[in-house]
This record gives sequence, structure tokens and C-alpha cells, in this order.
Amino acid sequence: MLFERRLRELSYSARMAFTIAVNTGGGDAPGLNAAIRAVAISAHRRGWRVLGIRHGYRGLIESKADGVVTLDRNTVRGITHLGGTILGSANRGDPFRFPMMTAGKLVPTDVSELMIRRMKELKVDALVAIGGDGSIRLAEKLLERGMPRVVAIPKTIDNDLPGTDVTFGFDTAVDTATDAIGKLHTTAQAHERVMVVEVMGRYAGWIALHAGIAGGADVVLIPEIPFDINRVCEKILDREARGRHFSIVVVAEGARPAGGEMVFKAEAGQFKEHGQLGGIAELVAARIHTETGKETRSLVLGHLQRGGSPVMTDRVLALRLGCGATRFVAEYEDSGMVAVRSGKLEFVPLQEATNGLRTVTPDSTSLQTARDLGLCFGDEPEGSFRTSLPPTA
Repeated sequence: MLFERRLRELSYSARMAFTIAVNTGGGDAPGLNAAIRAVAISAHRRGWRVLGIRHGYRGLIESKADGVVTLDRNTVRGITHLGGTILGSANRGDPFRFPMMTAGKLVPTDVSELMIRRMKELKVDALVAIGGDGSIRLAEKLLERGMPRVVAIPKTIDNDLPGTDVTFGFDTAVDTATDAIGKLHTTAQAHERVMVVEVMGRYAGWIALHAGIAGGADVVLIPEIPFDINRVCEKILDREARGRHFSIVVVAEGARPAGGEMVFKAEAGQFKEHGQLGGIAELVAARIHTETGKETRSLVLGHLQRGGSPVMTDRVLALRLGCGATRFVAEYEDSGMVAVRSGKLEFVPLQEATNGLRTVTPDSTSLQTARDLGLCFGDEPEGSFRTSLPPTA
């Protein structure tokens, strides 16, 4: 098996015309540039040509000279520590609903055939798509239309992709949120206030949960556990009775009250699949003030969590995944995703990355840790104790 794999790799190396393309789609995440560099360097070492598609798939659709760029060694030199992406990203570049000007107005248009034709003109043999579930779903649809094979690299700060244990960008986002929560402790304590911090997390509460634990929060509200505001207020009043006259509440943007709905700043549109979440922290803060009388403030971290230089763990993970992607391009003939499972890289079908979401479950050790530390999730009375262990005889 090893001998056959090596022969395949050598045959690819010998094909100097072999070309891979790289793109970054969806919301940006710290570590994208590290992944781009890893793909480019490891591909060049095999003698391949590497192209970068700018702004998701837009670079293949819009007639701009720099829509597709050559990624040589100089282009990717010194970018591992940089946030953002040198290729640019896009979360409104769906080639099946691309905004095209028709009769003086933008109309959703299927330009997938145009995009695939452009890929063939560039003689692209494989695409390395760096993105989350939305980007990988697009890749699946494009494969059905005849696009060259795809090797996906999992990226999302929400850490909600199934099929892999972790995605790069998550650790940096949690670190940013944890730092903010830590700073809020001092001002909250000084003024004896309740501070409500809104972090990202539409359907999965991993950022809120991990940042809440690491930052020493008192209440964490996540999408997976609809909350009762009365339970939240009980926690705050219990702290007040014990002489702790301030509290920190961390709330994921997708959190919702029991029987209620998520809070949106803007609705979905013809070019945008999902509405823009935002405002849950302000509503929670207002209710806490009304019910407890405590002076309460809210803060939305927003895109701070996406920005900045990636932490060490995200840099190493992105580099591992990028190099793994080129290895899998060399070793396999079909499409798939580079996944981290039990610390090892595996090549899994794309469907495993789009089959639902990886969310916080009741048996999550992180959730159990938070409950054992006394964090409130708004779903049970203050002072109660829940354990996953079986009852003793």
C-alpha cells in the first residue's frame, strides 16, 4: 500500500502541468493565511502549479484581471501569523444565486456553468476549498455540475462542523472572547453591575461555553439550551445574597428563551440565506435589570472574534490541514474533506461535513465541567446539582 501510494505521488510530481486552485469562502477566520501557505508550499514541493481564486468563487465569475492569481513561494511568504485572508472571502458569492445586473437591477442568477468552464480553461485538476458547511455544500453541488474534484479544509470559528473534532479559527475566537470577559470583570466589580456579553454562535454554543468557562462567567446562554430568564435572575440574586455584587453573563447570538425565537437585526434576503443575528444580549440585559433592579450593561463582541492574528494552536492546526490537503490530493482520486479525529488527520466524504451540525450535547464534557463549576444555563433552579454518573446502590 505504501509503495503504491508513493508511486502515485511521484507520478503527480512528474506532471509539472498538474494544477490545483485554492479559495476561501464564508466568514473569515484566524488561520486562513496559514492554511493557504501550507497548501501552496507543499504543492510547490511536488512540482504543482497553484492558483488562488479571490473572494470565494467570485474570482472565476467576475471579469477582473486579478480574479485568479498565481500563488508562488513569494506570494505566501511570511503570512502564517496574519489574520484575514490574502485571497479575500465572500459569504454572498453563491454561484447558483449570484447577483447579476439585469434590466437595471440585481437578479439572482445561476452562473455555475460559467464558473466551471472557467476552471476548465485554467486547467485546474483539483480545488482545495477552505470553508465551513456552506462552502462545502456549494462544492458538493458544483461537483454534480462537473467541477474538478474537491478537497475541503474545515474552517469556522463556531467549531460546528460534523466529521471533524475541531476546526481552525475556534481557539482564537475563544481566546479573544475570554480576554474581553476577563477585562469586564474589573469594571463590573468596580460598579457592582451585571455585564452581558454577546458572542458568535448561531446554532452552536461552543464559543460561549468555552469562553464562559475560561473567563469565569456566572451565566452562559447557548442555542442548544433554551433559557428561562427567571433562572438567570435567581443566579444573579443568589450571588448578591452571598456578597458578590456583580455578575458576568455570556450569551451566544443564537440563544433564545424557552418558547421564544432567535433575535435578528436583519432578515434573510434574495442573496443572503440567513438573517443577521444580533440583539439578544440587549434584551437579556433589559430583563435582568427589570427583574433584579441591578444596573446592567450589554456588549456585543461581533467581528472582533474573527479578527487578529491566530493563536499558536490555530496556526499549527491550519498548517497541518493545509499540508494534509495536498497529501490527500496526491493520494486519492475522489473528493473529500481533511478531518481531525483523535488527533490524527483523516480523509472523509464531503457528506460527513454537511450532515447536520456539531453542537453542544448534554454529555459534552465541557458542559458537564461548566455545571460542576456552578455556571448557570438558565434551565434549572440555582443550587440544584445535575450529574451524569449513575446513582449508587
